[in-house]
Amino acid sequence: MKLSAMLVAVAAGSAMAVPHHRKRASPFQWFGVNESGAEFGENNLPGVYVCPKPRRRLYDTNPRFCSKGTDYIWPEPSAISTLAKAGMNIFRVQFKMERLTPDGMTGAYNEDYLANLTAAPMPSLIPTTMDDFISLQADSQHVDPDAPDNEYNTMDQELVLNLNQAAIDGIRAAGATEQYIFVEGNQWSGAWSWVDVNDNMKALTDPQDKIIYEMHQYLDSDSSGTSETCVSGTIGQERVSSATQWLRSNGKKGIIGEFAGASNDVCRTAVTGMLNYLSNNTDVWTGAVWWAAGPWWADYMFNMEPPSGPAYTGMLDVVQPFMVA
Repeated sequence: MKLSAMLVAVAAGSAMAVPHHRKRASPFQWFGVNESGAEFGENNLPGVYVCPKPRRRLYDTNPRFCSKGTDYIWPEPSAISTLAKAGMNIFRVQFKMERLTPDGMTGAYNEDYLANLTAAPMPSLIPTTMDDFISLQADSQHVDPDAPDNEYNTMDQELVLNLNQAAIDGIRAAGATEQYIFVEGNQWSGAWSWVDVNDNMKALTDPQDKIIYEMHQYLDSDSSGTSETCVSGTIGQERVSSATQWLRSNGKKGIIGEFAGASNDVCRTAVTGMLNYLSNNTDVWTGAVWWAAGPWWADYMFNMEPPSGPAYTGMLDVVQPFMVA
């Protein structure tokens, strides 16, 4: 989402894959939702997260975990469970490095903040260095790093390339050799502008050959995702077509890491059209991740949080045929 108060260049993400319980007839490898909330409150850092009392969590016991926050909030395990049962198998979790490492990238980790990041469904491991944090992901086959940051914007293009390559190299060197690595481009990582802006990203290399090019795409007039109005019923397909050809020409794999549309006839048609197009080009597209869900999104037009988010009640039926779990 292109809201600086929500997702900024220093907000990091992790994609958490859910173990499969059943298989539906979907061509995608992944389909899920962005879980947003732990990056909230950027004007109050490190911020306050209050855990009123220990309680049993969904996956195991951890007295540090709770679902209520003050300046920021973590995903609710029961909501993730509901969405996983609906068919989602990947959750892109937003968090802030300023909270994870309040004394800088080489400083100690905030164990309380990280304990909530690892509460569900990631393993319980409290790292003390960046290598240890990557090792947390290396130890789980269900965690794929989204590296190194969320949505670059107006940065030097060579720097964007180099930062992504450094992240890939560091992740592999720290022992995470089985996971896919999701990389993002400049100018909000937009699919519609990818060819013009991020062509140099084709130079990225990975010894494991498991790079996923994560692009974002909204359907309003400026691709910002700030309006309920979609340009047309065909705008979704139109905006990802050039990126599709780029992926194919360069032998790459991609995913739409953020997309959404409001619950109205034009947007429903546009979202369906884009997902149909992606599903017809799965030689290069691995899936899509809805923006967004989380306990604090309330009546936000794209809110996929069960049980009453506007997108959960108004758009779940549109996207569910494409789910894979």
